[in-house]
Order: sequence, then C-alpha cells, then structure tokens
Amino acid sequence: MIRRTFLILPTVGESTERSLWRRGVNSWDDFLYSGSIGGFSRERKERLDSLVEEASTFMKKGQTQYFIRILPGGEHWRLYDDVESEVAYLDIETDGLSSDSTVTVVGIHRGGRTRTLVRGQDLTSRNLASELRDCKMLVTFNGGSFDLPILHYHFPFAIPSVPHMDLRHACRRIGLTGGLKQVERSIGITRAREVEYVTGEQAVYLWKLWTEKGKRNALTLLRRYNEEDTRNLETIAKHACCVLERRLLGGG
Repeated sequence: MIRRTFLILPTVGESTERSLWRRGVNSWDDFLYSGSIGGFSRERKERLDSLVEEASTFMKKGQTQYFIRILPGGEHWRLYDDVESEVAYLDIETDGLSSDSTVTVVGIHRGGRTRTLVRGQDLTSRNLASELRDCKMLVTFNGGSFDLPILHYHFPFAIPSVPHMDLRHACRRIGLTGGLKQVERSIGITRAREVEYVTGEQAVYLWKLWTEKGKRNALTLLRRYNEEDTRNLETIAKHACCVLERRLLGGG
C-alpha cells in the first residue's frame, strides 16, 4: 500500500491521490514512468519525481523512519504490509492509570515470539532497546496517548523512532469501537479462560499482590494477561489494515 501512496508528496491530498488512482497512476513507478500527468506542470512533476525516487530509496533500504515526517500519522498503517515481518507489537502494564504511573510490565510480540519484561527483574532500558532493535514499525492499542509517552518518560532513548500504528484509531475508522477486548470480540478473538475477564484495573491489583504480598501466582497471571494483550495486536492489525486498504481502494 505504501507504494501506492502519494500523500507523501507536498500539496498532494486525498482527493488528488484518488484522482491519480482513477487515471491509472497506481504506484510510485507509474508516477515516475508517466511522461506527463494532467494537472501537474512539467516543473512540478519533475520536482515530485525526485521526492518519489527518494521515498523509494528509503523504502528499499528499510529506513522507515523517513516516513514519519512526510506521511500523516493516521496513515502509517499503509507501511504495514511491506514491513509486517519486522513489526513490534507493544503493550504495557502500570501501577496506576495516570500518565505518571510506573511501568510494571512491557510486552513485546515480534517475529512470532512474545516476551514480557518485568520491573525489578529484566525491565531495563537496555533490554527494552534490545527487544525493539531494528524494528520497522510499532503497533499498539491507544499507545499514542498512553504506552509510548510513559515509556519515553521512564526509558528515554529506548523506544526507536519508527512509524507507529495506533490500533485504537485504526479500528475506529473501520467501525470497531471500545477497548481492546471489545475489539477482539468483534472480530472473533477469544482469550484463554484464566485471563478472559482480567481488566486494566485488576492488572494494577495483581501487581500490588506481587510486590506487597509476594503472591507469585498474581505475577504469573499478570504476565499471562499482558501476553494476550500484546499477541492479539497482530491479528487486529492484519484485520484493520485489510479493511482500510479495501475501503481506500474502493472495494467497500
């Protein structure tokens, strides 16, 4: 999808992009190989050609951070198909629900493997940076408002500067509202019985049971809950991107 995207170009908005698609300019290559395009002066076309070539070069090198400054944040999902194998799905737990809460658990699902980093054990800036090294995109649910700001505050420089798809907003665009569990149920995701009804508030309580009373089973349940949160982001992301692409290209 990213190679069909012309929103990376200055002065090109959604209506112009759709107009290009209708005229058969369906990719960056189509744009470059078109000698002229109606509505674009020769000078403008040449200037935009150089920007398309630049974007193509960065994409081939896997340097997705380039697109942060030229692609609107709500459209980062368009990169997903191209970098899917190098996406890191991320979810955190905290000891409260405020923006200054302490991070207790960080779950990272990547390459079919889920790891949970726990405060006081292996949750460090070094380990967090190591788990996210070389990823090309971050996927969260409400991470733009909660997870990422908190992580940047507590673990500065550990979070890579790469495109970010916030599934809370992506799901709203396709009619899936509510929290993560409600979205999961809407698309048929079922959770393991032991964590099916655990909530964010209960996750805070589980952490207190562990730190204040040493209840190891509480920590085990908290980690299991976070693993489910994190791993399920992959299924939701695939679904959301599929629907978004189909609707964008006129398939309903």
